[in-house]
Amino acid sequence: MKKFIYILLGSVSIIIFYFILVNIFPKSAGRYPVYVLLFLLDLYLYSSLHRKIWSWKKPKAIVFTFLYWLPALMVLVLIFGSILIPFIYWNKSFETYLVGLILISYISKLIPIIFLFISDMIRFIRFIFRQARRKKKIQGEKISRSVFLKRVGLIGGGLMFGGLLAGIVKWVHDFRVREEIIRIPDLPPSFSGFRIVQFSDLHLGSWLSKKDLEEAVDIINDLDADVVFFTGDLVNYSSEETFKFEHILSKIKTRMGVYTILGNHDYGDYVKWKTPEAKAKNLQELYNFYRRIGWKLLRNENMIIKKGDDKIAIIGVENWGSMKRFQKFGDMDKAIRGAEDVPVKILLSHDPTFWEYKVINFRQTIDLTLSGHTHGGQVGVEFPAIKWSPAQYVYKYWAGLYSSMNMTAGGEQYLYVNRGTGSIGYPGRVGILPEITLIQLY
Repeated sequence: MKKFIYILLGSVSIIIFYFILVNIFPKSAGRYPVYVLLFLLDLYLYSSLHRKIWSWKKPKAIVFTFLYWLPALMVLVLIFGSILIPFIYWNKSFETYLVGLILISYISKLIPIIFLFISDMIRFIRFIFRQARRKKKIQGEKISRSVFLKRVGLIGGGLMFGGLLAGIVKWVHDFRVREEIIRIPDLPPSFSGFRIVQFSDLHLGSWLSKKDLEEAVDIINDLDADVVFFTGDLVNYSSEETFKFEHILSKIKTRMGVYTILGNHDYGDYVKWKTPEAKAKNLQELYNFYRRIGWKLLRNENMIIKKGDDKIAIIGVENWGSMKRFQKFGDMDKAIRGAEDVPVKILLSHDPTFWEYKVINFRQTIDLTLSGHTHGGQVGVEFPAIKWSPAQYVYKYWAGLYSSMNMTAGGEQYLYVNRGTGSIGYPGRVGILPEITLIQLY
């Protein structure tokens, strides 16, 4: 009877939390089954540890149990705190570190869970085939395979937690300048050596220090750009995040301007607004912010840059992502209007899937597309011979330079995916460092 009551209470709680999540974070509702699975895995891991934990002295067991369930407690603080105070009004430092600690805790727990699952599967298979045997106690083999796997998992989880914590403290603003030379056959002579600086995905709500952003701006200015492109996601949730950084971002200097587009986070879709008018006002505040700092926002439109009689087109589309939960506002036909006859076209598209689905075989060749969005996964490995990140299982084009022939119009087309200059969710970087890109055209 007691087990039935626990199951009933758990089921009711899952349903209640779903409706709370839909109301507070509407864009995250589709991930709810994943959150439930993580909680069930959390219970699974604890069930394998609780007997050992409670064999310790009671104060030690209580402390360890509290620390184990602290991430789940933080999730409850996040959910119920957002009911009392809308998430967009939270202290940014508290919000960033709360979400970050929740993420690194559950990611770290996945390591021992995997090893525990392997251990349990081995025991299950042995049971099915009745292969379990009594093993003689031999010196040097006092630990069973099952216990060994569990310990390896716990050690691995600890190392993962330490590494992710270091990514928050040490590498989150360890900026890297990546340089590319791209050769475009029809590039007008006066644009040879044209210097483009791209940065992306600042997510200003995750920045706790103005000093770090000032460093990024100094790096951009030191690159002596002809033009600077910011490829979307200036904020996490609301335009209010931009206000304290206005003076810093207005310092970016170029010879031919700063151009920007909207990313999926810029529309205010990730929080619940009191009224549609409040949401529209939030977006208008972002437009006004760009106007004040002198950046040109391109919303399915283009600008022609000229050097004497030579010219290239800068085309910017609104966000378009192939996944259902992302906006599909990008309109290539509208954006290119008036620039069809310009010999070289550079496209700004926040989500690289737009290039994959809408640009590769577009009726005209788009020489270069600049995107962001993926953050390179923020965690991964990058060496000359090895390039890996969880992002590659979600995005075909997730970091760096790619090329493809346009099978409709002919001509080679390039895509560059910036790894992001900021962070979101996990407020850190491990292996995939924040990027500022310098591209030279020839």
